[in-house]
Amino acid sequence: MVRRYSRIRRSLSIYTFGDSDHDGADVRRRAIIFGCDSIPNSSVNRKFMHTVLVTGGAGFIGSHLVHQLISRGDCRVVNLDKLTYAGNLEAVADVADDPNYTFVKADVCDVDRVADLLKRHHCSAVIHLAAETHVDRSIAGPGEFVRTNAQGTFGVVEAAKQYWSSLPAEQRDDYRVVHVSTDEVYGSLGDDGAFDESSPYRPNSPYSASKAASDHLVRAYHQTYGLPTIITHCGNNYGAWQFPEKLIPVVIRQAVACQPIPVYGDGTNVRDWIHVSDHCRALEQIWRHGRPGEVYDVGGGGERSNLDIVKTVCRSVDSLVGRSETSVDQIQFVRDRPGHDFRYAIRGQKIRRELGWEPEVKFQEGIRETVAWYLDHLDFLQTNPLA
Repeated sequence: MVRRYSRIRRSLSIYTFGDSDHDGADVRRRAIIFGCDSIPNSSVNRKFMHTVLVTGGAGFIGSHLVHQLISRGDCRVVNLDKLTYAGNLEAVADVADDPNYTFVKADVCDVDRVADLLKRHHCSAVIHLAAETHVDRSIAGPGEFVRTNAQGTFGVVEAAKQYWSSLPAEQRDDYRVVHVSTDEVYGSLGDDGAFDESSPYRPNSPYSASKAASDHLVRAYHQTYGLPTIITHCGNNYGAWQFPEKLIPVVIRQAVACQPIPVYGDGTNVRDWIHVSDHCRALEQIWRHGRPGEVYDVGGGGERSNLDIVKTVCRSVDSLVGRSETSVDQIQFVRDRPGHDFRYAIRGQKIRRELGWEPEVKFQEGIRETVAWYLDHLDFLQTNPLA
């Protein structure tokens, strides 16, 4: 089975870094995967290297961003991660020995530690992804979300301010703090319309409220201290290494095991889906070319109902495992989540207009590749989401 799905994954060729051979060819392959035009060789003048602190770099989106930045050839990456239940060093194992990569186990709430890392590694940017993100967990235990998402963001921007304030003027001008947030801070839409950067904040869950609080802190540090911050909002990400408590890996796990597939309410809730590689390309564009003090909403143009997502994933599982029965029959509707937002959609015109970013991964191709990856990593898929 492993060899079979490895062939499927290679033919789709969106991600292969789980099979890294740690050589120059692998670096070039990662560059092609993530869309680099060219990759400097080992003779790159290190004077022009950026050093980026990525918080939460052992998580789902963060690990993809770490790979992307390392593949560029002009970045050193310092990966700060507390390694909570959703952090996984296997997701960055193939860059662990890269001379431009450093991992530090630390807590973003520790201002002194974050400030020390920024100073010690001479960081020129922070991309802040460390967060608690699962809405169901926020309903069951909101305190940890307030601590990590609000207090932790305070730790990052306060440490960044202290370090940035100590830099010479020309280095301060080039410094950036990119705060990665969510479209959920805007609340819920009806049948029509889409969010943009001017949409009012109306969070409806402890998770989205904690992220809204973090956004306000980041904005305040720009307005009050001049810290060159940028805020991003994105929709639902999917792809390899997403912790198996989220919708798509849950559906894959249950379909493979021929177990009931739970769907909240009647499944008509709509989300804007984006492949994680497209999101990471957007984050890099925003870091390199975005304007300080601005907000950029990142939309994948992939509006689909939860029920449509579940059925699409089921069909991909059935196709890839060669199953004659349909796992769609395993769907069971369950009591809806409290405060469940009906619909999210992102207009996303600003990032296209100002930075020239566009999503590249077609949804059907991305879903099939994602399913193939999980089928090839069943041990990870069986990780206990309640641990």
